[in-house]
Amino acid sequence: MELGLDAICMPSEDVVAREIEGELIIVPLTAGIGDAEDDLYTMNETGKAIWSRLDGKRTLRAVSTELAAEFNAPPGEIEKDVLGLMTELMRRKMVVVQSGC
Repeated sequence: MELGLDAICMPSEDVVAREIEGELIIVPLTAGIGDAEDDLYTMNETGKAIWSRLDGKRTLRAVSTELAAEFNAPPGEIEKDVLGLMTELMRRKMVVVQSGC
């Protein structure tokens, strides 16, 4: 499935995310989530900023616009980062798409 900026994503119900000592840790709750060799996933600052905005209401375009303003970064670069992370998280079944694909 090709993910676009009009997609609305949210975390899967099969994962739990917790912030521990400033790092966002994502823990799969069921088998078949993520990679077999990894049990926990950590997000960098950009990943944390994206993940925190996945509320099932905002489009990825809106998320990208907010992040571009917050980080004073070129919108095209942020959009590429958001789509890249979301595509990877979708592949690992850690996010679900509400609509827009």
